[in-house]
Amino acid sequence: MKKITLLALVGLFVFCTPRKKKIGSSDPLVETDSISYYYKRSKDKRLSLQERCTAIQRSYALAKTKARDSIYGQVLYRKNLLHLSAKQYDSLLAYSKLLIGQESKLQAPSVMARQYYLLGYYYDEVAQDYAKAIASYTASKNQALKYNDSSLVGKSLMNIGVLQKDQNDFFGSKETLVEALKFIKDPLLATYCHNALGTDHRKLLNHSEAINYYKKAIKGAGTPDDRILYQNNLATAYIDNREYEKAEALLKTISKDTALPKNQKQHARVLDNLAYARWLSGLEIGEGEFQLPLNMRKAQNDLRGQIASYTHLGEFFSNTDKQRAKVYFDSVIQLSKRLGIPRAEKDALQFLMPLEPSNVKLRDRYVFLQDSLYVQELKVKTQFAKYIYDDQLRQESIRRLEKANLEHELEAVRQRNQKIISVSALILVLLTALSIGYFLVQRGKQLKQQNRTAKLEATYETEASLSRKLHDDFGGKLNHAMVLLQNGTSPEKVLDVVGELYNQSRNFSREINDVDTGPNFKDTLFGILEAYSKNTQLFITGSKDVQWNNLSPLSKKTLYKVLQELMINMQKHSKATMVFISFEQSKKTLKINYSDNGIGVSPKGMKNKNGLRNTEKRIHAIDGSIIFDSSKGEGFNAFIEIPN
Repeated sequence: MKKITLLALVGLFVFCTPRKKKIGSSDPLVETDSISYYYKRSKDKRLSLQERCTAIQRSYALAKTKARDSIYGQVLYRKNLLHLSAKQYDSLLAYSKLLIGQESKLQAPSVMARQYYLLGYYYDEVAQDYAKAIASYTASKNQALKYNDSSLVGKSLMNIGVLQKDQNDFFGSKETLVEALKFIKDPLLATYCHNALGTDHRKLLNHSEAINYYKKAIKGAGTPDDRILYQNNLATAYIDNREYEKAEALLKTISKDTALPKNQKQHARVLDNLAYARWLSGLEIGEGEFQLPLNMRKAQNDLRGQIASYTHLGEFFSNTDKQRAKVYFDSVIQLSKRLGIPRAEKDALQFLMPLEPSNVKLRDRYVFLQDSLYVQELKVKTQFAKYIYDDQLRQESIRRLEKANLEHELEAVRQRNQKIISVSALILVLLTALSIGYFLVQRGKQLKQQNRTAKLEATYETEASLSRKLHDDFGGKLNHAMVLLQNGTSPEKVLDVVGELYNQSRNFSREINDVDTGPNFKDTLFGILEAYSKNTQLFITGSKDVQWNNLSPLSKKTLYKVLQELMINMQKHSKATMVFISFEQSKKTLKINYSDNGIGVSPKGMKNKNGLRNTEKRIHAIDGSIIFDSSKGEGFNAFIEIPN
């Protein structure tokens, strides 16, 4: 048990050390530099134990304000661990009680599992209160199950099983250790369980099972000392099973192991068991073979080992020197009382009674011890059974509570979902209504736009028709002029009339003629611009980036008429020498910037320009925009934006 609990203590130090986090991790201890700093100092093995205790006390003082935080739980557990190391047991118990009292607030099963394991170790190895030790290890196991730490579950169960074995509850120990093996993944811990199970079966006289488990332990032994221990246990199982030759052969092999002399207690045990096996096998041996390990045990002050040596010597002399046998058995009784091992005293009395058959006191003492041990073992079994039963009730209560909470949460979720569905349905209805309303409004706008567009297209069609008629009329007059010429009218007079009428016809036709919106639109547009700028320098930019074919026919017509009106205005009024027109294509619109260096026009003058007002109407009719910017003597600017 000492070996296992020593490993458990080492495991506590390793287990409580957090893994190093990468930069940017969410380790709560990094939240407060001071708490983290002193906490880390408390784990620095280069510092003395006193310095580490001082550091954790400082960290605890800072963390007390976070009593509901996991930082507080980790710091307080570390503080308890150092109290145990410093043998400050009163402080350990006081602060353990404080931490356990915060269990429901912290909601940190990993911290609580380690804390209960720490208390189990204290009650097991220090206070030697097996009942509280079992209770603490059981609590540690339950906490570890909450966050699926199979390693800690297995270690807790293993320690419970060893405690049961030490209290002679071999049946209970066997069941607990088998359960522990289901969780233990560490091969070294598994060997400790196999060794303990071997002892359980040996005490229950299941010799073949004991031998099998000891062999498993030997196979997985981690150190030479462990291997020798398990081999020695296997030899005792052979002795109990009366396989003396196997025991002798194994013990002789152990006695030659180079690692044996390093452990005098084990060395003495091997020699004592070897002498005992040889004597039981019928070989004639001398007293010295028993005295040698006895002297080694006296030198090591190994009182438990001396009990075994005195027992073997008493058996050795029982048939040849009864008086000496009584002395050795009496030594067993005295040491048993001194160490508080009533079972060893009972075994010695069992050997003494045949040597003194008339000694009633020996018989009475034997009966008393037998009854007491029976009551004690029954108490141990009953108490552990109660722990198991209470634990099952507690776990069942927790499961019922969790089930009730889950059902309550599910009902709350169901109601919340129902509300969400209802609100969502209401929102959907509202959105549908708004969508329908928006559609109707947009449809109305669209219809109005279509109506305006239809009117505008009708106007353009009328202008085109009017243009053709005027052209034909003017052409008829031209024919009339030719008739005059044929009739001998003065040619100069006829040519003057014809030239005047033709120029009027051509200019008027340009103003109101229909627009070619087909593939030649760009050429047509640029042709009309150049026609109005024969006496003016024209600069056009950005036209190559315009997707002319993507413009709607209506937008093309409007653009043509607007730019034509601006060029006419420039030609008639502005006296400009330079005109700049730039195009900029966007996803949805075409932007045109017109500017000249003419004499400009005042804001009041712009209002009187019928051509400019008509231009605005044309642009607005297709949902475009136009802005005029001019001052007297500063040229004229127009910013136009039309839909594609």
